[in-house]
Amino acid sequence: MQSKHCNMLQSWSRRGSNGTTSSTTNRLASINTNSRVETASVPMLRTLTSIRKDSCGSGTQECIPQHNASQCLSDNRRKSLLHYLIVLIAINFCYLQPASADQVVLLDTTREATLEWTRYPYGPQAQTPGWVEESFTDFVKGINWRSYVVCDVAYHNVNNWLWSPFIDRGPANRLYIEIQFTIRDCSLFPGNALSCKETFSLLFYEFDAATREPPPWQTDSYKLIARIAAGEGRFNQNSDVDINTEVKSIAVTKKGVYFAFRDQGACISVLAVKVYYITCPAVTENFAHFNETPTGREITIIEKQNGTCVENAEPYEPPTYLCKGDGKWTILTGGCRCKVGYEPNYVNKTCTECPAGTFRSAEVRKCVPCPPNSSTSSTASPLCKCIPGFYRHPRDGRHMPCYKPPGPPTNLTVLFVDQTSAIISWNAPAKDEFGMGQTEKYRSDVVYKIRCSMCNSNVMFNPSTDTFNETKLTLTNLEPVTTYTVQVHATNGISYLVDPTLYANETFTNSEVQFSNVSSTTTKNQQLDLNEIKTEHAEIIFTTESAILSTIFNLRVLAITSKDADLVWDKPVQSDAPIELYEVRWFPKPELDAMNKTALNTKETKAHIEGLSENTEYGFQVRCKTVNGFGSYSNIVYAQTHQPVSSVYDDSVQVRFIAGAIVAGVFFLVIFIVTTVYFLRSKHQDELDKKSSNHLPLPMDYASNEGLVVTYMTTPLFGNSRSYVDPHTYEDPNQAIREFAREIDANYITIEAIIGGGEFGDVCRGRLKIPPNFVQDIDVAIKTLKPGSSEKARCDFLTEASIMGQFDHPNVIYLQGVVTRSNPVMIITEYMENGSLDTFLRVNDGKFQTIQLIVMLRGIASGMSYLSDMNYVHRDLAARNVLVNAQLICKIADFGLSREIENASDAYTTRGGKIPVRWTAPEAIAFRKFTSASDVWSYGVVLWEVMSYGERPYWNWSNQDVIKSIEKGYRLPAPMDCPEALYQLMLDCWQKQRTHRPTFASIVSTLDNLARQPQSLLTIRNSPENDGTQVLDTQRGHNIFISTDLWLENIKMSRYSQHFKEANLVSAQQISRLTAQQLSDMGITLVGHQKKILHQARQLDIVI
Repeated sequence: MQSKHCNMLQSWSRRGSNGTTSSTTNRLASINTNSRVETASVPMLRTLTSIRKDSCGSGTQECIPQHNASQCLSDNRRKSLLHYLIVLIAINFCYLQPASADQVVLLDTTREATLEWTRYPYGPQAQTPGWVEESFTDFVKGINWRSYVVCDVAYHNVNNWLWSPFIDRGPANRLYIEIQFTIRDCSLFPGNALSCKETFSLLFYEFDAATREPPPWQTDSYKLIARIAAGEGRFNQNSDVDINTEVKSIAVTKKGVYFAFRDQGACISVLAVKVYYITCPAVTENFAHFNETPTGREITIIEKQNGTCVENAEPYEPPTYLCKGDGKWTILTGGCRCKVGYEPNYVNKTCTECPAGTFRSAEVRKCVPCPPNSSTSSTASPLCKCIPGFYRHPRDGRHMPCYKPPGPPTNLTVLFVDQTSAIISWNAPAKDEFGMGQTEKYRSDVVYKIRCSMCNSNVMFNPSTDTFNETKLTLTNLEPVTTYTVQVHATNGISYLVDPTLYANETFTNSEVQFSNVSSTTTKNQQLDLNEIKTEHAEIIFTTESAILSTIFNLRVLAITSKDADLVWDKPVQSDAPIELYEVRWFPKPELDAMNKTALNTKETKAHIEGLSENTEYGFQVRCKTVNGFGSYSNIVYAQTHQPVSSVYDDSVQVRFIAGAIVAGVFFLVIFIVTTVYFLRSKHQDELDKKSSNHLPLPMDYASNEGLVVTYMTTPLFGNSRSYVDPHTYEDPNQAIREFAREIDANYITIEAIIGGGEFGDVCRGRLKIPPNFVQDIDVAIKTLKPGSSEKARCDFLTEASIMGQFDHPNVIYLQGVVTRSNPVMIITEYMENGSLDTFLRVNDGKFQTIQLIVMLRGIASGMSYLSDMNYVHRDLAARNVLVNAQLICKIADFGLSREIENASDAYTTRGGKIPVRWTAPEAIAFRKFTSASDVWSYGVVLWEVMSYGERPYWNWSNQDVIKSIEKGYRLPAPMDCPEALYQLMLDCWQKQRTHRPTFASIVSTLDNLARQPQSLLTIRNSPENDGTQVLDTQRGHNIFISTDLWLENIKMSRYSQHFKEANLVSAQQISRLTAQQLSDMGITLVGHQKKILHQARQLDIVI
């Protein structure tokens, strides 16, 4: 009900705004600053108007205000005044509310029992009544506050001053003053007012201390804030009362300030004055507390506030918050995180200690119970210690269980043994020996180590003696009739904590031994307990067999053909046991060490071998076997199989037949390809002729600055399985996005900072959480679409993503995905830390070796070769469209250009911008013919940019001059200190005939050869030679010498003007004879700048 009545009263009393923002009608809501609402009533308008009957006739008349500032009003005016009293009381009741939390009030006259401000004039000697302090009363509640009124319209030269008390600004940088006032309309005093005005002045005076004497009131001592008028209206006998609210602000630097009100003949009632300043409220974000912060001196100034971590938290990056001029926080960077042992409460933004029996380490986000076989009895534990007999690997996280070492291997047996070798096997340790009750908790890193007594250095182990996870071991080179003891130790990741001798050859850093109960705080008793535990192992003993003296002698080949051989040998003279059989093996001579030799067994002293290869030299060996095993092999006997004549003839005929068939097949294949090419080329030419006929009448134009011309879509004649697909061919652009780009959930993306702006919106740096668990994240670049963009702008924006999504190459920018199902629409690509190549080179002028630049150039050429193979023509290859990452890898970017002419006007525009003339091939400018060969021309300009460290091609020439020079056969000169081989590659790329230019694949090969032969880079091309190439006149833009200052400015070295003046270098002759030592003595120490100045100085010498 109260709200309803208030709304009715507001509507009743409102007269409408005059359109300004500095004043507001009927607002008293900000007068109080706390929850205690002080009511008020109408100011004592009796000082403005008092009612009395005049003795003149039966009517009433208005009296000019005298010393008591009273007048005579008619009965109608009395009713109007009563109306005003009722409305103002109701408005104050509705609008007096607590102030905003971000205002700190320094002065509020509505809360003062008495004001007693300094006034002038004042006292019995005053010529005018001046400012009068009276009460503003709420008759309903009987509550007053003090106010000031003045109405000296009946006097000449009125000059009334009213000073506020000294206001200490405290920490404020900018003060706001809010004034509630009314002004009488001068029409109320017709013919009687001598100096009636409808404005008053608000001034201020800064001072470093409060003064006992009144502050100076001269105009030149005070600074005028504003001359204030009744923005919402004045009241007269026929109108309601309008209460005006005016808010002004000033920047302050001294200890405090006086405010002054100057009246020069107006009828004013100053109802309320409030002085305050605005702060950004105290907040806690990212577990960092930011104190209440006053806004800056100017509204546009941002105040930086450093935060402090909440209790039991530590910073991961210094927390900072920016306070804007409107009292709102913006751009939070850094923050704090809870220390280990404390759990973050994201609602209250506090860190709570973990209770006993739980812990929190850096690997977990909240307090969790201790893992198996560990415990803790204290609160705020960062880890749980392993119970006795259990251990945790130093590389395991603190959330991992503790384990016992494995038990011994089981079922250790000898599978085979002879005179010099043995094979043993075993099973894995029993599961119940691991010390855990659950199978899924066992450590899976069980490996085995071997200890063998009596094994000398000749014994070979397979697997080797290092740790291995197989359950079988072969020992060779053993001694006959020898007893061996072999121990098989089962170990896992924590076994070395128990028996360090097992890992005597391994080294662990200090960080790797920070585990639970083996640490710097481990007591001596605990160490003794560890040493008492022994590693479990299984042991087996076996004896090798006795040596066999039986050896075969006199092995010989009786006969050999192209595929058969007959062998014979003598029976051994001595044998330790009866011979059971003979084993014969053979192998081609080149495969002497091969393990898969062919063998057969026989009981006779001869053997017939079949299935040999023709015309091949074989080796043959024989050994005998007794009950004690095999003896040693005999010496190798070599023999070569034959090759019959008939076979040679047959093979020759077969070869001729196969060759003839191949030739015939190739011949018919060539005819087919030529026919197909001719047919397709004719058909394609007809289509081009139709398209060209529609565009030939269009005139050409060169834009200012970069000289940009339009590009056309060029479709490759042939495609391969990975051909580029133009998104513009899709009727629905969204279908191209769905086919070539991956949709990413916006919740996995975090925007960290804005790093630039583009045609469609902002470019930001951010983080992207990656699958499968979306815990790890990577740096990405994020392009956003401006809110409210048209559907056409949205399609153009996503076209670049549908182009990039088709490419996957180390030197082409990689598309992570797009966000199209929520706003803003985003394109997510890999983040390139060093930005564009041209800017990166200019910042690092002269810092790289030539071989490093070649590696960058090779990456660009490799990326362009990939795009060329994909039948994609870039059309805008330039150093500004190549990005560089932290590893100095260059990647091709900017695929947003449209290949269509949008209108037939003189300017050829594209959706992605215009194509710069300085990088465009002549045929593309003249005939709009874009191919991979035109990209090669652009690559030559990029090569020139790289070797000149980002210098602008053709300097400050106009586009028309560039085109005319290129048409006449002129080419850019070699950059300073450019190797001859690289400049020759530039000239090859700038061949006028596009068919004479190298391909990107050949450019990659050329750069690879230069990188492998650095001596070829020693020949420097500093001046043009008589090789038939016309080089542009470099003096045209740089070396026209008028004065030293202008010359330095032309070569962009004007920062050294003072150095040249101090060295008294004023003529071209002096500068042309400069040396590197002189530049160093002058204080020019940067090598890149020295080279540039000396190079241009030598050009001056040529001109002279």
